[in-house]
Amino acid sequence: MNNDVSNKVAIIGGTGPQGKGLALRLALAGVSVVLGSRDPAKAAETAQQLIATLAEQDCKADITGLSMEDATKAADDLVILSVPYSGHDATLTALAPLLVGKTLVDIVVPLAPGNPKAVVMPAAGSVTESAQLLLGDDIPVVGALHNVSAVTLNDLSRGINCDILVCGNDLDAKKRVMALIEKMGTQAYNAGLAESARCVEALTPILIRLNISKDVPFSHAGVRICPPDH
Repeated sequence: MNNDVSNKVAIIGGTGPQGKGLALRLALAGVSVVLGSRDPAKAAETAQQLIATLAEQDCKADITGLSMEDATKAADDLVILSVPYSGHDATLTALAPLLVGKTLVDIVVPLAPGNPKAVVMPAAGSVTESAQLLLGDDIPVVGALHNVSAVTLNDLSRGINCDILVCGNDLDAKKRVMALIEKMGTQAYNAGLAESARCVEALTPILIRLNISKDVPFSHAGVRICPPDH
């Protein structure tokens, strides 16, 4: 496989806050986006809303809304999974036959039920590893975009205020995902194999805790990799 950025990317769970924010950022960067939902009518309606939002930015966006299955089929290569953790495994099980020949970009974090300030890591070690185990080694899984606030993604008046840590066992797949992320104007770093997702996913509730703390004078912060200043 080459490392070219896909011309058409699917976002499964694309009608949620994270999915909509990613769709806006990718479409603004010139990427064609297909939103996938259990309710294709809702996906189509959301797509039109996002197109209208981007028209205010003088951007003629290519965003469509379909069922989860049709959106997965429509993707050239990269399929982003942005669903609640409670529906993660069931969604992947349903889509697995359609993911053959594609790369799954898993952005799901296993937040504890009723407590976003904690995680309950799955038996495999991380959601990324769980997805790889479920799909098998022939379908590359790349963990990414775990630490980005949905509010940040949807606020087009500002750039994305964090770097993106990318992990997975297939280097070519990671490079394609990193190239896609960097089209959104932020830096992506190869954080290692899929097992690194245990650390990356676990950072999210720490950020949530900081962002809602009354002792911290900001919200919606992310992770930044800071090189030496010399």
